[in-house]
Amino acid sequence: MSSVIAVYPGTFDPMTLGHEDVVRRATQLFSHVIVAVAAGHHKKTLFSLQERIEMTREAVAPYSDQVTVESFAGLLRDFVVARGGKAMVRGLRAVTDFDYEFQLAGMNRSLMPDVETVFLTPSDKYQFISSTFVREIAMLGGEVDKFVSPFVQDKLAAKVRSLGRE
Repeated sequence: MSSVIAVYPGTFDPMTLGHEDVVRRATQLFSHVIVAVAAGHHKKTLFSLQERIEMTREAVAPYSDQVTVESFAGLLRDFVVARGGKAMVRGLRAVTDFDYEFQLAGMNRSLMPDVETVFLTPSDKYQFISSTFVREIAMLGGEVDKFVSPFVQDKLAAKVRSLGRE
């Protein structure tokens, strides 16, 4: 395997089993994967940036020899270029994701002509999972154990309790 750094950006609010599967797949293709946790200036997140970083680090711990977790704010281009990234990993769950991701890939190519966008699909059993659905289910008292790792489930339960929404 040649030494290629890939960046997998997202808000990961929270990290789902689908995200974890994309990370696993990316480690099979790239020598180093940086999971870039976005500060989330454009979204209201349930978890703080530090909480999301901690959950993501726990989730990717089995791949710690190949994967690092960092936060970023501002233009993703600046982060990718500063880290020497040559590929950007994006997860695609369904055709509905493709239009947005295709436009994003075009913009990123314009901003970073030397960085390729690589689309990875998670396993069939994870393709319907989204962080938004997981948050909504948890906030309404539903079970999310099929969608997130046990430690993420615990963090979600604690967050729901802290917000008084049991």
